Amino acid sequence: MIHLVQIANSLSRRVALVKEPFLQCLNEVTSIYELAQLCIRRRTSITELATSLATGELLLYDDVYSGNSPWRLLSPIDVPGEPSRMLVTGTGLTHIGSAKERQAMHISDQPKQTEAVTDSMRMFQWGVAGGSPTEGKIGVAPEWFYKGDGFMVRAPFEALEIPGHAEDGGEEAEMAGIYLLDDAGVPYRLGFVVGNEFSDHKFEKRNYLNLAGSKLRACSIGPELVVDADFTDVQGEVRIERNGTTLWHRQIASGEQNMCHSLANLEHHHFKFAGHRQPGSVHVHFFGANALSFGDGVVLQGGDVMEIRFDGFGRALRNPIVEEVRLHEPIRVHSLG
Repeated sequence: MIHLVQIANSLSRRVALVKEPFLQCLNEVTSIYELAQLCIRRRTSITELATSLATGELLLYDDVYSGNSPWRLLSPIDVPGEPSRMLVTGTGLTHIGSAKERQAMHISDQPKQTEAVTDSMRMFQWGVAGGSPTEGKIGVAPEWFYKGDGFMVRAPFEALEIPGHAEDGGEEAEMAGIYLLDDAGVPYRLGFVVGNEFSDHKFEKRNYLNLAGSKLRACSIGPELVVDADFTDVQGEVRIERNGTTLWHRQIASGEQNMCHSLANLEHHHFKFAGHRQPGSVHVHFFGANALSFGDGVVLQGGDVMEIRFDGFGRALRNPIVEEVRLHEPIRVHSLG
C-alpha cells in the first residue's frame, strides 16, 4: 500500500511518494493521470511503477502541508488541462448513519408521522436486503447523484464555496474511489482518497427531490491517493473548527463492513452506464457518509474549517468555508435567435 500526492510550485508540478516525514518526487511523470496511463500501457501496477520512479527530489512533508514551502498540495487526481474529462459523482444511503440522518431530515414534524418510513429509509432497506450480492451476481441499485466535473474539485486547504443561490453549506465526510478508463473504456480503480462531498442540506430538507440540486457544488479530496488499500473497515473522525476552537466533532466509519452495499455493487451500478465508460476519462466517486454536523443542528458559516481524516489514509483533509455574495437577481439567458 503506497500513498501518492500531487504538488506544484510556480514553475512546475510533480507526483510524490509519501515517505513520512518526507515526500519523494517521481521522475518521468508530472501527474497521477499520466502515471496511471503509463501503468496501463506497460501492464504494470501503480505500486511497482511509482516506487521505481521515486528517485527525485526529497521534500519535507510538514513544510508542504503547512504552507511553508514553495510547493503546495494539489488534488490527488486531475486531468491536466482538461478538467471536463473528470466526472464527479456519488452514492448515498450506503451507511446506516446516512439513512438515519436522511430519515430525520425528511420526516414530517407532525406527531402522527414520526414513525413513518420515508422513501430514503425504504431505499436503504433495499440496500440492506440486496446491496451485497454473491460473486458474479448483480445487486440492487443504490441512490446515485452527480456533482459536476473536474472544475468542481478543490485541493486540500482550498476554500469550499457556499454558492450565492444556496441555503446552506455542510460537510459530508466520506471516502471516494478514483478511476481511470483505458482506451477501450475498461475502468481501473487507482485507489481511494479522503473526501468532503459538501452539500446544501437545508435545501434538501425542504423536499428529498431537491437532493440532485443540493449536490451541484464544489467538493474536495485528498491530500493523498492511497493505492491498494483495505476498504473493509475504515475508522475516522470529522471535525468543525470555528475561530480556532472545535465547534463539533464526531467519530465516523466507512468501508464495506459499515455499508449496506458492497464496493463491487457500487462500482457496477456506476459503470454499467455506457456514458460512464468514455476512454481516457477519470471518475471521482463518493461512497457516502454516516454522520453530518447538520444532523446535530450545526449551521456552518464562512471562516469555519472542516477537517476529515480516516485511519490509514494519510494526513487530514482540511478546507475552510467561504460564502459567496448572495444572488438577488436571476441569471439571464441571451437569445441568438
